[in-house]
Amino acid sequence: MPPKNRFAELLPEITAWRRDFHEHPELLFDVHRTAAKVADLCRGFGCDEVTEGIGRTGVVAVIKGKSDTKGRVIGLRADMDALPIKEQTGVPYASKTPGKMHACGHDGHTAMLLGAAKYLAETRNFDGTVVCIFQPAEEGGGGGREMVQDGLISRWKIDEVYGMHNMPGIPVGHFAIRPGALMAAADQFEITVTGKGGHAAKPHDCIDTTVVAAHIIVAVQTIVSRNTDPMKQLVISVCTVETDSTAHNVIPQVVKMKGTVRTLDPKVQDYVEQRLAEVVEGTALALGARADLSYSRGYPVTINANEHTDFAAEVAKSVSGHVDTDTPPLMGAEDFSFMLNERPGAYIFLGNGDTAMVHHPAYNFDDSAIPFGSSWYAGMAEARMPAA
Repeated sequence: MPPKNRFAELLPEITAWRRDFHEHPELLFDVHRTAAKVADLCRGFGCDEVTEGIGRTGVVAVIKGKSDTKGRVIGLRADMDALPIKEQTGVPYASKTPGKMHACGHDGHTAMLLGAAKYLAETRNFDGTVVCIFQPAEEGGGGGREMVQDGLISRWKIDEVYGMHNMPGIPVGHFAIRPGALMAAADQFEITVTGKGGHAAKPHDCIDTTVVAAHIIVAVQTIVSRNTDPMKQLVISVCTVETDSTAHNVIPQVVKMKGTVRTLDPKVQDYVEQRLAEVVEGTALALGARADLSYSRGYPVTINANEHTDFAAEVAKSVSGHVDTDTPPLMGAEDFSFMLNERPGAYIFLGNGDTAMVHHPAYNFDDSAIPFGSSWYAGMAEARMPAA
């Protein structure tokens, strides 16, 4: 079956919303204009309840079906925030805010869910309640966590929750999903190495922190190659190295490093946090220095429930007929994971065609994907809560 005919009719209107969001990108929780427009549109659609300020600047719109014989509630989520990137698309609706752009397609996600909300408010062809979740601060701010902590799941009594992200490299209108771990947990660490600074010509009188840091950078990779089951995916990346001296003839007293850990298994995540401290501190000690590790948990693993993955895939098949149900997991992270930790559900990818990759200054959401995405959102509500 193709996308719902109504979305072909609505495509110009939904596209206009999307391009308006694209012209006016906002970062993290500072999505006040976007959230206000979303709330106004949802009220105009006739949604039964529209609540602003959930998770600081999130919007929740409730749509009740023609009947409610079982008390079921389905959550549908889209993210709203942009990225601090200077746009290079050259499109006529390019960002009007220098240094900010929708380089991850959240403008498209928000527009597609708005399209689904309009359709569902018109038809109400389901037995239960749909909760449309418009989330801020996916790009590092943990907006999903903030909305959950603000009572999103309990206040609206959500039973299941579903989300979607566009994916360059997959043909427009095609979907991809997998059960289990789909996207990685993302943790951050900082390492401070303290030695004994001095003149570069007298290294024997110093404890060279640059040498210690170099050994640590190499040693932490043995956690991946020698301490972790090779069937378990793990990435440890040391991404910045900064010394307290910029002189060519000074051995620095202190070196600071920052990096990230990506895992697809919560047990591996726990192990790495412990083992990283042992390797970092032990390596420094062996070379006469001291190393202090600060480790921060970020987004959890995004885990699709098996049964709900099947539900999501079946709806996607009804929309396009092209669904990869065994797409490889990604080591990127997604804070929809906080919602999936609270309730079962699934996260699915929608093809964006042969475009620049997300987070690239030339990336742009493909508006021809809108009918597929909006149909999938609406289809999840109708399939999981069929009309009585």
